[in-house]
Amino acid sequence: MRRIALPLLISLCTALPAHAGEAELRAKIDKLTAELEALKAEIKTMNSRTEALADQQEAMAAQTPATGAVGGASSASPLSVWGYGEVNYNRPTDNGSDTTADLRRAVLGFGYQFDEATRLSTEFEIEHAIASADDEGEVEVEQFVVDHTLAPYASVKAGLFLMPVGLLNESHEPTAYYGVERNFVETAIIPTTWREGGVGVYGTTGFGLAWDAGITTGFDLGKWDPTSGEGRESPLGSIHQELQLARARDLATYVSLNYRGIPGWDLGGSVFTGKAAHDNPDVSLASDSRVTLWEAHTRWTPGNFDLSALYAKGTISDTAALNTRFAGSPTLIPKEFWGWYLEGAYRIGLRGGRGLSPFVRYARFNTGEDYEPLPAGLSVDALPTETVWTAGLNFELNRNVVLKLDYQDFEESTTGDRVDLGLGVAF
Repeated sequence: MRRIALPLLISLCTALPAHAGEAELRAKIDKLTAELEALKAEIKTMNSRTEALADQQEAMAAQTPATGAVGGASSASPLSVWGYGEVNYNRPTDNGSDTTADLRRAVLGFGYQFDEATRLSTEFEIEHAIASADDEGEVEVEQFVVDHTLAPYASVKAGLFLMPVGLLNESHEPTAYYGVERNFVETAIIPTTWREGGVGVYGTTGFGLAWDAGITTGFDLGKWDPTSGEGRESPLGSIHQELQLARARDLATYVSLNYRGIPGWDLGGSVFTGKAAHDNPDVSLASDSRVTLWEAHTRWTPGNFDLSALYAKGTISDTAALNTRFAGSPTLIPKEFWGWYLEGAYRIGLRGGRGLSPFVRYARFNTGEDYEPLPAGLSVDALPTETVWTAGLNFELNRNVVLKLDYQDFEESTTGDRVDLGLGVAF
């Protein structure tokens, strides 16, 4: 206000004629003073209106409901939404009548930031498009976990969360791996998507080491069905509990380490172990049975190359007496099972953010390498080791949408040879 009024007063005063009388000069000064007071009042009114308008806008913004961080919503919103899904087409080369097309899964995730340190993450999945008593589909809670930051390099989590095992289990969106189907080692040996209920602590060090350890629910040997082939497909996949009224008499522990101190390189491994009988009278013959799974992996991405390798081995102990009772059934409980793979891909960048990634993967795995000794005449032979070559292309329309094509060649189960097509999305 002074910046406006003072120059105005000076300019008006200097405009007075030099020969003006004292009375005339006093009259003009009084007039200028009155005009100045009027100008001050007008400026004050304008300032009051400006402040009132700002207060009104602030109040309206505070009353606007948060709509999340997706679809143009405010980034300051505590609510976030994400998801992924895939549609797959599988055509066996020796029997076209077994060709299938399937909405393999559709997943929606919701997160909520309670404060700067505490966050809830949830994921809800529908498999095979329809879930009912007469259909193959399922509705699942894939994650329901609260994370709380304790310090810049350490956090704690509790709830239902994915096990930090291998390269795929925590990063299993279709845009994150090559090929239409998830690789066999990280489905048959390491069950996917493997989650447990419990509590864990995790963090990083200053030299690039990420660590994760905790206490969780484990596997339930009481779920083993010797009349089903599910245990042959995935021993641990057939007895994992997914926190559905999970038996928790015996808890499990896990430890995971990953060194990422060199850009583009990940070297790590994990161990999970826990008893599996839970004082269940149905499996009292295996009361000391313990499930242990360990794995080691590496991934290197120099330039446009993407190279990875993984080895996993599992054991289930104290099963001889229970297998004796199961004798004659098609699927006994294995003592050892294992698998490994090598994979290489090369990304070719295209216009508009698109990309083409040819890849090849070589995998070997055995879901029943060895069994505990049984009484004479009841022994069971080890299962054959399967070898699978997979070669194909990932075509990225952008970082959120991928089209896939591959061919899989099986050494043992030649009827498994097939051509696969897939559409994957993640956001």
